[in-house]
Amino acid sequence: MRLRALLENDALGLRLLGGGDELDRGVRGVMTTDLRDPSRYLSGGELVLTGLAWRHSPEDSEPFVRILAAAQVAAVAAGEAELGAVPEDLVAACERHRLPLFAVNESVAFATITEYVVRQVSGERAGDLAAVVDRHRRLMTSGPAGGGPDAVLDLLGSDLDLRAWVLSPTGRLIAGAEGPPPAPVRAALAGDHLAAVRGGRPGPHRAVVESTAYSLFPVGGAAGKGAVPGAADARGSVLSGWLLAVEADAGDWPAERLDLLQGVTQLIAVERERREADRTVRRRLAQEVLELVQTSAAPAEIAARLRAAAPVLLPGLEAAPHWQVVVARVEWESGGAGAETGAAAQALLEEILVDPAAPGPEPADRIAVARAGGEAIALLPLPPAPSAEGAPAVHEGLHADALLASAGEPLTAGLAGDGRLTIGVSASVSSAEGLRGALEEARHARRVAAARPGRVSAAGHHELASHVLLLPFVPDDVRRAFTARLLDPLREYDRRHRAELVPTLEAFLESDGSWTRCAQRLHLHVNTLRYRVGRIEQLTGRDLSRLEDKLDFFLALRMS
Repeated sequence: MRLRALLENDALGLRLLGGGDELDRGVRGVMTTDLRDPSRYLSGGELVLTGLAWRHSPEDSEPFVRILAAAQVAAVAAGEAELGAVPEDLVAACERHRLPLFAVNESVAFATITEYVVRQVSGERAGDLAAVVDRHRRLMTSGPAGGGPDAVLDLLGSDLDLRAWVLSPTGRLIAGAEGPPPAPVRAALAGDHLAAVRGGRPGPHRAVVESTAYSLFPVGGAAGKGAVPGAADARGSVLSGWLLAVEADAGDWPAERLDLLQGVTQLIAVERERREADRTVRRRLAQEVLELVQTSAAPAEIAARLRAAAPVLLPGLEAAPHWQVVVARVEWESGGAGAETGAAAQALLEEILVDPAAPGPEPADRIAVARAGGEAIALLPLPPAPSAEGAPAVHEGLHADALLASAGEPLTAGLAGDGRLTIGVSASVSSAEGLRGALEEARHARRVAAARPGRVSAAGHHELASHVLLLPFVPDDVRRAFTARLLDPLREYDRRHRAELVPTLEAFLESDGSWTRCAQRLHLHVNTLRYRVGRIEQLTGRDLSRLEDKLDFFLALRMS
């Protein structure tokens, strides 16, 4: 198709801002991105849709457009929802590089433009391409009548004899043909895919598991619109994207068939975007409850909000559920902003907490995950546990060791090199009064997980029994003595020498014992930080490389 066809379709509502003499350019595909440098996902001829989240200052436009022009994209379409109007610096940069620029009205969804372009491009192709993609509208219809992604994958099977499945980044089956690979194979495929994308290798990626060859296609590009919302860092986007696994070796496929599969992934990306939008209500409910808990709201107010959330998360449940809190954090050794890492942790936690056995087409429909800085915090409802007559119901809830049973291997591959995922799980509580304690408990457990080796680690409330759960029952004079014994030598030294040992200790623990992050946080040289930590250990007789001593210091600081 030609660019001018976009302007001739009134339903798209596009306005041409520059490049009117280039409207005869051909369009071979469409890509949605907000990365500053999306070049690795471009092959030329794309219409690039962008919400402008990459633009933080006028100076950002020139390098962004230069990258697109070098990749030989067909044009850029910029949404007006974020900034209200397309900035002049972007218009000028596109004129310098002779790159056509369209404005997308905020009332027009990127999915509408994607659907139109894919339909037009698909209609111009021959043979098996037209036979399958021309019927892609069935993908956009949810429920049994349309079939969603399963409808398109069924067409791949019936028309092209290709067995294919859509998998999550942990290997969870989202859609696909009957008789999918077993869970260990799917996990291995997801791990291979994440490792390949993190390594910068262009798709499709070839994988051989148990003597069977598969071709792995990123769904919509690792940094497409279906990726982590608001994450400018491609590392987080990689960890949240779906993949299309085809039981075939695409190495000797003709270009037309590869184009077909790329078109299918773009259609599935639209479905991924729809499901992402469906999570908005649950995220908002979790955010509201979290803000009430963290601002010391009255238990009655929190309880009222929980009652409002329960029907959304557990439809048809008559009795009030128990609740469990799960906290996750994604950290990169090379740094990353709190909002970016929080978004990545939110997407990962939503994926990890999915219950594949839950009824209905959306197994994640009971998960509500909020964000607080770099943390993702899940509010997980649990149906009341059965109990004997006259005995209180006891709900064990989710166990930390079960969380990563299938997800640990692929996520480790995706985090390899410079990333970590740590998770903490609280005990279940049955009232608003217990929610604050559950949040603190989950955060303590995550710190325990962070003290362990490995790229992916989780810890539960059972591992805090000797510290957190018993402290409220310790007499006040014992607690004061415990705190004084650990912190008074440091306070006295700080009073005499202005050494700031106590703030250094607190920052060191909050950085999970990372010398680099702590030094950056305190604006110190690492050697200065090591000297201070060594002085802390000399004064207290403790060893900050030991988990037990770290926990004791952490609790002493929290009780002081």
